[in-house]
Amino acid sequence: MDISWLALGLFMLVLIAPIAINQVYQLHLGKDMAIAVTRMTVQMALIGVYLQYLFHLDNLWVNLIWLVVMLLVGASAIISKANLPKHPLMAPVITGLILGLVPILLIMMLWLFQPTPIYNAQYLIPTAGMLLGNSLSSNIIALQRLFAAFDQQQAQYQGALALGATPKQAAAPFVQTALQQSFAPILASMATTGLVSLPGMMTGQILGGVDPIIAVKYQIVILVAIFATLTISVTSSISFALHKLLAHTGKMRFNLLTNTDNQR
Repeated sequence: MDISWLALGLFMLVLIAPIAINQVYQLHLGKDMAIAVTRMTVQMALIGVYLQYLFHLDNLWVNLIWLVVMLLVGASAIISKANLPKHPLMAPVITGLILGLVPILLIMMLWLFQPTPIYNAQYLIPTAGMLLGNSLSSNIIALQRLFAAFDQQQAQYQGALALGATPKQAAAPFVQTALQQSFAPILASMATTGLVSLPGMMTGQILGGVDPIIAVKYQIVILVAIFATLTISVTSSISFALHKLLAHTGKMRFNLLTNTDNQR
């Protein structure tokens, strides 16, 4: 069943609730709320029109170019939200996203979904979008925690180096904590899925008339794929970032992190 534009417009009236909460508690988020809702609505409308065109065209090179754009925008968003400079970290983060996305996406396209053609935009683009989109927040958390640890716990790091640890060994506790904290949200979400929450994709399929068992199978595939993509991309991103920013002596090249220098 389609949703009319009038019904969609009337449904937006539920936003009265968050607006009222903002006013009552004086959160000063009115402008941010308005910008977020407006941008989301406009962007979703535009992407809906664009995806219709993309699905109709279904060209290999256009699909690949769109994937590259998604990777670039995703990497840029990760670094910006982590309040880190783009120049030294763009390559490590993009590489991490590619290593996390491409193998999982290929397995899904070649083995599970098997669309015809294999680069069918209707399968390729939404699947890549789900995998990338759900990897962003974890990458942001990991980078924030990692560089905050280097900034705030220099004594611990330098002490480990003085005792004979290699730079990799000295940085290991920081990496471990960053990974644990970045993986925690997806692990909590997966542990409660089905009991506490029903994912949006599964709910949408059921509302669209798909058999619940089929919807469950697709949702399990998506959640497992997201978890694998996320863990690979986050681990790869911080590994490549450390490789680039740690000198062979173990000293962190804070001069490359110009934003960090300005904050220190």
